[in-house]
Parts: sequence; structure tokens; C-alpha cells
Amino acid sequence: MKHIQVKWLYLFVLSLIWGSSFILIKKSLLGLSPYQLGALRTIITALFLFVAGYKSVKQIEISQWKWIALSGFLGSFFPAFLFAIAETEIDSAVASILNSLVPLNTILLGFAVFRIASTRRQVLGVIIGFIGTAILILKGAELNPGQNYLYAGFVIGSTIMYALNVNIIKTHLQFVKPLAIAAGNYVVIVVPAILVLLFSGFFSAKTLENPHFKMSLVFVTILSFFGTALAKVLFNKLIHISTPVFASSVTYLMPIVALTWGVMDGESFTLLQGFATLIILLGVYLSHKRQR
Repeated sequence: MKHIQVKWLYLFVLSLIWGSSFILIKKSLLGLSPYQLGALRTIITALFLFVAGYKSVKQIEISQWKWIALSGFLGSFFPAFLFAIAETEIDSAVASILNSLVPLNTILLGFAVFRIASTRRQVLGVIIGFIGTAILILKGAELNPGQNYLYAGFVIGSTIMYALNVNIIKTHLQFVKPLAIAAGNYVVIVVPAILVLLFSGFFSAKTLENPHFKMSLVFVTILSFFGTALAKVLFNKLIHISTPVFASSVTYLMPIVALTWGVMDGESFTLLQGFATLIILLGVYLSHKRQR
């Protein structure tokens, strides 16, 4: 009973944190390139996690490091860059809605790769979810002809990586502490992130003299601490005390938070896009396996 109550608390807190991440990415991009943002987000998060969890890394067994590394690249490294690249062309609210595909991809990949059985209800949910995605993307392209909605593919790619990561943690890292997983992830990916930052032009006069540069650093620091470091530990904990599909259903509430921020920031959103969002969330709902 206690676990049931705690997992819903984790879900609510994560939805607030991650729902706000999309607007923070958007604001950070005012003074940083997508590659600078992705690299900084990874490096700053690593600093936070190393301070909090360096001792826990010692608990990771040698045989588990391959899964820790894979989890780090799929769940943190590549998505940090892909979301930043996507939001150079599409609105933050739309990016958050597309992120709702995570539970659907979790089911597809759980069945295809990890041999986790799926029901007809779940398959129907996946189909409905992808219909909603198609409507959302097509309508968004029509509403914003100046934006390149092919960049939505970067978000969809990230959702596939997130889904793989959820299944990897549940299948291969179930008995590793959440903080150890998070810190271990960043032990692996911080060096590639530093290399990306060095070659991104971050230390050039063009970047340092950008009037938005200082505020972008503030936004990316907030994003790194709350949206990545803290949220990653909470999410890993949620996976441990629930199921992969329940953990990924944080995407139910995230779009509400992200849409609120987007509308407040002047982003346009139509009724048809709202309908497409509901279709996606219906698909996510149907995809959830009822537990006895």
C-alpha cells in the first residue's frame, strides 16, 4: 500500500519537473546552440550527481557497467542533444506532447526486444497513439509553415531511446540503486560531452558576447539540476517500485504542464492539436496493462 502511494507522488513530482523542462530548453537556446546546450546539460548534471552519488558508483559490479553505459547514452546523452535540436524548429509544447510516445514505444520495444508480452488492448493503444501523433505533426506543419516539422523526428527518436532505457533498467539493473545508476550513467557520458563542448564554439567571442548568454546559463543549470539530475534519480526509483509502463506514464501529466508554459510564452495551439493530444493520451491509457 505504501509503495502505491509513493509511486503516485513520484509520478506527480516528475510530471512537474519534466513538464517544465521543454520551456527551459527553449529559453536556453536563446544564447546557446543545441550542441552547446546538450553538452552543458550533461556536464552540469554530472557535477551534481558526482557530488551526491560518487560513493554509490563503487557498488556497481563490473558485469553491470555495459548496461550502465548503454543506459547512459540512450537515456541521457543522445536525448539531451536531440531535444535541443528539435526545439530549434518546433514549439516546446509540441515537443512535450510527442514525448508522450514513450509508454507506447516502451510496450513495442518491450515485446520486440525484451520479450515482454503485450495484449490486444495495448496494441490498440499503440495504433491510436500513433494516429494522434500523425495528426499533431501534420496540423503543426500547417499552422506553422515557417517551422520544419521534420524535426519532430528527433523527438520521436528520443522517445525510442527512452523506451529502450526503461526496459534496460527494469531488466538488467533492477537491483542497482537509482542514485548509482544515475551517477554511473554520467561517469560514462561526461567525457564525450566535454569533447562536444570543446568543439562547439562555446568559448568563442560570438557565444560569449551573445546578450542572452548569461541567462541561458542560468536556465541550463536549472534544467540540469531539476530536469536531469534530480529527475533521473526519481525516475530510476519509480521504475524500481513500479513497472516500466507505469514509470513512463509520467508523460500523461507532462504535456499539461508544458502546454501551460508554452501558451504563457506565446506559442500557438489549436483545438485540432488539442484533439490530437487527447488521442495520443487515449492511446497511452489503453496501452496500460490492467493489473489484478
